[in-house]
Amino acid sequence: MQLAAVDLGSNSFRLQMGRADGRHIELQGYWKETVRLAAGTGADRRISRKAIEAACECLARMNERLRGLPPEQVRAVGTQTLREAPNSDEFLLEAQHALGYPIDIVSGREEARLTFEGCMHSVPPSKEPRLVVDIGGASTELIVGQGFEPRAAESFKVGCVNTTLRFFRDGVLDRASFRKAQVAAAAEIEEAVSVFGRAHWQQAFGASGTIGAAAELIRQVDWGDGTMITADMVLNLRQLLIEYGEIRKLKLPGIKPERAQVLPGGIAVLGAVFETLGITELAPARGGLRLGLLYDLLGRRERRDLRDATVARLQRRFDVDRAQAQQVGRIARELHDALDPRAGEEEVKRLAWAAALHEVGFAISHNDHHKHGAYLVGNADLAGFSTTDQQRIATLVLAQRGNLKKVSEALQDPSRAAKILALRLAAIFCHARRPVQLPKWTLRASRDAYELRLDGDWLGRHPLTQFLLDEEAAQWDKTGLRLTIKPL
Repeated sequence: MQLAAVDLGSNSFRLQMGRADGRHIELQGYWKETVRLAAGTGADRRISRKAIEAACECLARMNERLRGLPPEQVRAVGTQTLREAPNSDEFLLEAQHALGYPIDIVSGREEARLTFEGCMHSVPPSKEPRLVVDIGGASTELIVGQGFEPRAAESFKVGCVNTTLRFFRDGVLDRASFRKAQVAAAAEIEEAVSVFGRAHWQQAFGASGTIGAAAELIRQVDWGDGTMITADMVLNLRQLLIEYGEIRKLKLPGIKPERAQVLPGGIAVLGAVFETLGITELAPARGGLRLGLLYDLLGRRERRDLRDATVARLQRRFDVDRAQAQQVGRIARELHDALDPRAGEEEVKRLAWAAALHEVGFAISHNDHHKHGAYLVGNADLAGFSTTDQQRIATLVLAQRGNLKKVSEALQDPSRAAKILALRLAAIFCHARRPVQLPKWTLRASRDAYELRLDGDWLGRHPLTQFLLDEEAAQWDKTGLRLTIKPL
């Protein structure tokens, strides 16, 4: 089975192909283009029209390589620049059309988790705790873990592009500029020493373009074979760049010009990481975010979806009534199948996860549990989930009860409206918190209308359910999407 991962980084866009052989992935094609998305943002962090167009041109070229692969075998993710950009929705609309596949924006911690998994699949196994450092274009991820499991992961808003733009904007490479850049980066990650400092790991690995470039430069100038970067080597790299005097004069052996242009910021961040965390040597690792994405995709295809385990952990943490959640999920799925029988696997899973977590807000308040639950789902660090996934599920949790004006935007999408209706009706049928066996029923969707038919005798024996269904119909009337309840 062929899999593909697309990484929309703040500096470069990368496509990694792989072929699954059992639980191992053999890497195949690779494509990289320097897009400099972070450099295409203004003071307001909005992505410029020029940057959007350049990004879409790159993604259209990647589409030619991906064409024909089923969507469930491709995963594309955006990182720090897209996390921060106020117009990321505008970008995604055009970018997804160019790529031909959905694009998820992942949180900093989820990016770190995926990077750790990818890195650990590319180095010899060990039971010892390890540190992974990933210096991207606009953020740096630090992860400590054992085996393939991260124990702690965090993302910091310093990378090779934004640091270069901030401290080397005039192009001058001198000791003062490097010192300012390194101090600023160290200030950003200083709070992480108690978690990621030298006392918490035995080996350190690096997985990023900056670290790969540093290792290659070390090899080219005969300071080593590039398999290990030491603290002294980082100082020597900084001095080497200073000797060039200006960024435009950089002609580094083995380093492409587009990488050389942002290497000063990357080396300053790398120096801060070494100094702050007490690293004496760091080994470059071939794997990283893209390999992590491929293994995450493989797990989903083999029904080892980390997201299921994450939802179960959240249920336990907030003492969710799992029998009730399971019953609501079962009925919601049946109703949804009637409304949208061609829904994709990921769409159906989102409904199932929303049902599993629809009462998570009870831990805070019974009266407004849907609001609190939506906040928890939308803002918690949920391993395996993209921010897009979390927001869609949070919207379903919010929409499970009360007026529908708060989710009016979601109701404009027929597939999302169908999931909202299915979850709301399931919650009504399960309101008594007893085992429910529905009578004969039909549920149909037409243009701007839904029709639910139920056994009339059953409705007569359940007057409260009848009342709640009538109230539900009144709520839908206010949205312009009519819901009628009729006897079968």
